[in-house]
Amino acid sequence: MTLFKNTNISFESKNGDTVVGGEAYFQGTLTARGSLRIDGRIDGSIVDAKIVTVGKTGKVKGDISCEICYICGEVKGNVTAIDHIEALSGARVDGDLRAPRIMLEDGAIFNGKCSMETSRKKESASEPEPAKNTKTEAK
Repeated sequence: MTLFKNTNISFESKNGDTVVGGEAYFQGTLTARGSLRIDGRIDGSIVDAKIVTVGKTGKVKGDISCEICYICGEVKGNVTAIDHIEALSGARVDGDLRAPRIMLEDGAIFNGKCSMETSRKKESASEPEPAKNTKTEAK
């Protein structure tokens, strides 16, 4: 006799070191050093996260600061990402978006301003130095 009859159960944890479940409510500033998935409700800011995923049932009322942000639910606040932000179909964002790359999928609702500036440090590090023209003559 097996304890679990269905062996095809899968848990999608590729984007979630920390999960705020559908019935969960959090109030205050949430500091997540890894990845965070929100299916419940958060009233407050999210800071220092690597990847933030706001699921279809997720609601965030506050600012989000992370490396990458995927939004499927609701965000009422500003989102700042180091790499990129994706608002997928069914998402609702009421606030400003700031990231080098921003994608709004058809069906996403966005009310706010968006800024897509890259950081100066990134640009200067990727620019090659000009080559010096030096000639050496063999005698």
